[in-house]
Amino acid sequence: MTTQYTEDHEWIRVEGDIATVGITQHAQDALGDVVFVDLPEVGKTYAQKEVAGVVESVKAAADVYMPVSGEVVEVNRALADEPSLANSDPMGAGWFFKVRLSEPAQVAALMDEAAYTAFAGA
Repeated sequence: MTTQYTEDHEWIRVEGDIATVGITQHAQDALGDVVFVDLPEVGKTYAQKEVAGVVESVKAAADVYMPVSGEVVEVNRALADEPSLANSDPMGAGWFFKVRLSEPAQVAALMDEAAYTAFAGA
């Protein structure tokens, strides 16, 4: 299971036709302490690059974009109670939502870790 990345600092891990999505370490570093996460509605379908949620920190608010087209099948309800999970474990327990891929080929166009690291300047 590999992790791909977007230019908007989301990560995506695909298992079968379901992808888990969250924000990257770089994104949470830039945001600072996350205080609120607005997650998408389960059952709603989004196009690639459409705004699917919002993450708010003490410094700023940022849109969370859909890295691939598909239907939201699950959201991380733990983030509602503990938004700081997006800071403490952005690549694990701080995941945002899961989406059923409608166009799996879109994943191949995303960046791998080396390309994202170079892009983000990390």
